[in-house]
Amino acid sequence: MALNKDFLKKIKEKLESEKNRLEQELADLTFKKGKINETIFPEYGDHTGENASEVASFDNAVSVKNTLEKELRDINDTLKRIKDGTYGVCKYCQKDISKNRLEIRPTSSACIECKNKFSGKS
Repeated sequence: MALNKDFLKKIKEKLESEKNRLEQELADLTFKKGKINETIFPEYGDHTGENASEVASFDNAVSVKNTLEKELRDINDTLKRIKDGTYGVCKYCQKDISKNRLEIRPTSSACIECKNKFSGKS
């Protein structure tokens, strides 16, 4: 199944919009140190309770940063697959990924059958 240009354009626009949103969220949460995004450590004060809150906030921010970076990596990988013409093909069995799956989860790189098999759901 070859995906038509309109479908690919719609998916690409959706991905680029999501990419911009993720990059903005990362920029709000981190500061750039070379090529690495470092999480901002909050400063609430010097009391024990404030220090505990700082550590909890930082821990949460690191978790959110890691999630955002993974989502951004998935989007960049997907945009590359669109560009090189391999988008919509399962990376495991090389069969087409259903259009419905791609509409629901545009970053899918595996068909439902392989996803279920490798996640232990088959």
